[in-house]
Amino acid sequence: MTSFLSRRSFLKQSSVATAAGIAIPTFLSAKAKKPANEVAVIGHNGFRYRVVPGWGVLDAGKNPVNDCHEMVQDAKGRIILLTNETKNNVIIYDKSGKLLETWGTSYPGAHGLTLGGEGNDQYLIITDYERHQVIKTDLKGRELMKLEYPRESGKYDHPTQFKPTETAVNPANGDIYVVDGYGLNYVMQYDKNGKLIRTFGGKGETNDTFDCCHGIVVDRRVAASPTLLITDRRHNALKRFSLDGKYQSTIALPGSYICRPVIHGENIYGAVFRSTSDAYPDSGYITILDKNDRAVSTPGGTEPVYQNNKLTEQRKDRNNSPFLHPHDVLVDEDHNIYVAQWASKKTYPIKLERVS
Repeated sequence: MTSFLSRRSFLKQSSVATAAGIAIPTFLSAKAKKPANEVAVIGHNGFRYRVVPGWGVLDAGKNPVNDCHEMVQDAKGRIILLTNETKNNVIIYDKSGKLLETWGTSYPGAHGLTLGGEGNDQYLIITDYERHQVIKTDLKGRELMKLEYPRESGKYDHPTQFKPTETAVNPANGDIYVVDGYGLNYVMQYDKNGKLIRTFGGKGETNDTFDCCHGIVVDRRVAASPTLLITDRRHNALKRFSLDGKYQSTIALPGSYICRPVIHGENIYGAVFRSTSDAYPDSGYITILDKNDRAVSTPGGTEPVYQNNKLTEQRKDRNNSPFLHPHDVLVDEDHNIYVAQWASKKTYPIKLERVS
């Protein structure tokens, strides 16, 4: 696992960051005054972590961020961050937090970031809700394909109704699923060439509809029967659908406004941008579910408790949290978590090193 920076090294980085106009989260600046082994541990039930001070902090004058929306890790182990700062929409780090590369100046609504393909054939899919487009690029930023608003679905009258927030790729056939979380809340399934196959969902209060279908992933943990997990953020839930859009079940996550589900091993991880209320600022945390879709750990939040087989409402742990508005998580091969945050004083991602 990656070791902590020394106190002197972190304070030096903090001084540079402050001079450049970066806001350092209160939790981090306070904890940095203590030896690394005194940094508070967050999480529960064998999923416990501590913050790595100063990870990924850059010179904001040269490489600024605005909202840090999502992160993925490519086949070379590089960590790719998407921000809606058009000076450098894509920032690429190594695992130590060193800057490797930047690109992208034309994605003002950069929001969703999905990695597809394998090895040297990997690609990215970016959703831009201000451009009302989904854009496929190579890892250097060359645009390969664009999906415009799904006029052929019959659900949309004009492009501005389409405000996509996330995509998922089915590796079995290359199908692309797009969720229109900030628009009309439909889910579109395209083939790998961008031909629309079907549309389902929409805004509503029924099991098969959504109120902010913000994120999506293809769940392949049961290899014989892969499914879709789709966020229903304002309903504090994840909903499971078949690959052809048939509703199956709901995972209730009371109090958790989860952004997108991320699968690593047998677990589901998710960034919760706010808790208890959509209007409650600075109240986010991370949630982790086991293979049975039960919450087992809430780094930065209250410990998950089940009563009568139902999860009780969770909320931010105000005494022990480094987060403001987590928007996405990336889990690496060492089970460390990298957290990108929305509306969090233009801060860089937070790395959580797993300790148990």
